[in-house]
Amino acid sequence: MTWSAMRHVSLRAAKSLAQYGVEIEVIDLRTLWPWDRETVFASVCRTGRLLVVQEAVSVSGFGAEIAASVAEALHHELRAPVRRLGAPRIPIAYAPPFEEMARVRENAIIDAVQSMIAPCTAA
Repeated sequence: MTWSAMRHVSLRAAKSLAQYGVEIEVIDLRTLWPWDRETVFASVCRTGRLLVVQEAVSVSGFGAEIAASVAEALHHELRAPVRRLGAPRIPIAYAPPFEEMARVRENAIIDAVQSMIAPCTAA
C-alpha cells in the first residue's frame, strides 16, 4: 500500500517482483482523510498481507494509522504481520544527493515483500 509520492517506486518494485512470480497489489491512496478503508481491507483479505510504504518516517505517520486499523480489524486474515516501510529517522539534508539517500527505494520494497512471503524458519 502506498500513496502518490511512492507510487512509481512501488510499481517498479512490483514489476521486478513479478519477474520472480511474486504478484503484489499496489494501492495509491489519493486522500488521507477519508482514507479508502474498503479498498485496503479488501486487498488484505485477498492477499493476507499488508506492507505500508510511505515517504515519511514510519513512526507516528498516517501509515501507522492504516497499519493499526488493519491489525485491529483483520488480524485473523493476516498470514504475516503488517509491515511499515518509511524513510529513516535522520535529519533531511538539503543537498540533492544526500536527500536521495533518505528516500525509500525499490530494493527496500522488494526486500520487505520477500521477507513477508518467505516461509518461517524455526530457530
